[in-house]
Formats: sequence, structure tokens, C-alpha cells
Amino acid sequence: MTKTIDAVQDQFETFQILSEDGEVVNESAMPKLSDDQLQELMRRMVYTRIWDQRAISLNRQGRLGFYAPVAGQEASMLGSHFALDKEDWILPGYRDIPQIVFHGFPLYQAFLWSRGHFQGGQIPEGVNVLMPQIIIGAQIIQAAGVGFGLKKQGKKNVCITYTGDGGASQGDFYEGLNFAGAYAANAIFVVQNNRFAISVPVEKQSAAKTIAQKAVAAGIEGIQVDGMDVLAVYAATQQARERAIAGEGPTLIETLTYRYGPHTMAGDDPTRYRTKDLDSEWEKKDPLVRFRKFLEKKNLWSEEQENKVVEEAKEDIKASIKKADGAPKQKVTDLINFMFEELPYNLREQLEQYTAKESK
Repeated sequence: MTKTIDAVQDQFETFQILSEDGEVVNESAMPKLSDDQLQELMRRMVYTRIWDQRAISLNRQGRLGFYAPVAGQEASMLGSHFALDKEDWILPGYRDIPQIVFHGFPLYQAFLWSRGHFQGGQIPEGVNVLMPQIIIGAQIIQAAGVGFGLKKQGKKNVCITYTGDGGASQGDFYEGLNFAGAYAANAIFVVQNNRFAISVPVEKQSAAKTIAQKAVAAGIEGIQVDGMDVLAVYAATQQARERAIAGEGPTLIETLTYRYGPHTMAGDDPTRYRTKDLDSEWEKKDPLVRFRKFLEKKNLWSEEQENKVVEEAKEDIKASIKKADGAPKQKVTDLINFMFEELPYNLREQLEQYTAKESK
């Protein structure tokens, strides 16, 4: 039995294209991206790092509500998103706001979502995203259903969903993978293994050596990717998408990554469960530093370009938070009116009561 387990685990070697020094170590796997596309990938990662820093400050000022920092996970998030088509669907977890914003969800609405404002949940027409899921792993089952629906409709599109390593320990995770595998759904499941489910290290969450190997039990493809290598993440996701739309079923992608900040801004203190040595080890793998070195060697990135993106991000965030501040104050009657198309009798009574209160 042990030999069987070892044989399965040994199949899942980490897929990588760029070394920590930005050198190409897997030339045959290099994706066919133009210079403009490579620069756009870097632009999005720099933009997101600045957005993350500003969002943390806004949260501390009391101007944002719930926020889950993303620094360190930019390659995993944006590399996977870059492989998608506009008509593909994204089912995000609560940390996956960058993907849905780059998919067309307005930044100011992302800020409103963070504040719990109902307008933050009003997805514009033509933007194929669902609201970020707060329940750990619930989006996995939903993605199996959306992916199956796309297949039934004959769509040449996929849905992609994200969770963390903790999400891979949920029952919903196994049920979703099993359903998607049984019906060959057009789905991609990304587990962003940032080493800790809040404070629990991944080694204590599962006896499995990798999360990617859990695909075997569901009868689907699985791959472990260096999640700090944006090109490797892009290439793995692109291949998973091609397989899905060709009718070859879903893929489980485990990205090995790291969040530099706390789990969320709601009181988590990573210094209580992470060592300085571990932080330093992963800082050397920084996805922005790695990709910047790669681009600079190709004369595709400069300090001037980066500074321009930084200023652009700051201006966008300033304008978006101002627009969010201008949203109408949320009322109880708003929540009641948006809950159902036809109100049940008990809510009709409450609506009358709160309408009277709010009119005073």
C-alpha cells in the first residue's frame, strides 16, 4: 500500500518555467505570448501589488470592510486569469478579487462588496463572474455545476474556481471534483496552496504529499505548479482550458504560493504561526521580482514603466474609492427589496414597518 501511495505522489513534480532568478529552466514549456502580453502580465501584477497595499491602508482607516491581502499570490491569481477568455466564468473565493476585476467587475463595486453594500453584489451585464464566496470551498460545487452547464450548452468556454489549501480539506471540495470528473465538466479547479489555512500548516491538514494528487481519486487531471512563476501558472491553466473545451474533462491545479500578509485584516497575526526564516525564504521567490528580472533581460521592462503603472494604480484606486463613497447609504428596505422578486408575507410586513421608520 505504501508503495502505491508513493508511486502516485511521485508523479506530481512541481511544474516550473522560470527560476527564482528569472532564468528560463523549461524552454519547451514556454507559452507563446507576445512582448505586449508579457508586459501586460507584469503591469497587472504591479497594479495589484499597489492596490493591495492601498486596500490594507484603507481597511486600517475604517474605509473598507472585509479584506484578504493578496501580496505574494499575484502570479497564481493573474497568471491563471490571463489564460481565460472573456466568455469564461470565474467563481472566486474571498481573496480572489483581482481576477474578477480584470475580468470586468468594476473596482469601485469591489470596494462596495468589501463594505457589505448591496451594490457590490450587482454584477454588470456581460461580466461572467459570481460574487466572492465566503463559505470555504462552497464555490467548488458551484463550479462543477456551472462547468457541466457550459458543456450541456455546447459552449467552448470553461469556468474556473479558486480556493486555498484549507479549502482542499472541505467535503465540498471532494464532492465538486467527483461530480465534475464524472460528467467531464468544463471546469478548472485552482487550489492556491499558500501553506496555511489561516494558521494551520498544510502538513497538518492532510497526509497527502501534494494537493494535486487528490485529482487521481476523482479521475481527473492534476498538476502541481510553482505558483510564484507567472508563466508556469499561465501555461498550466491554458492547457487545462484547452483540455476542458475539447471534452477531455476538468483539471485540478495546485499552485505553490505564499501570502506575505495576514489571512485577512480581521485580526489575524501571522507572526504567531509563521517564522521569520519561512517568510524570508518565500520573499526570495517573490513573483514580481522573478518576472521583472526575466523581462529586464529581454529589455521589456524598466523602472520608468513600473513607476507609470504605480501611479496609474494609485489614481484608479483614488477614483474608485471616491465613487464607492458616493453610493447611497444602505437601508434595511434595500435589503428586503433585493431579496426576492415576490416578497413572502412576513417580509411584506417588515417592509411596511421599515418603510415607515425610514420615512421619518
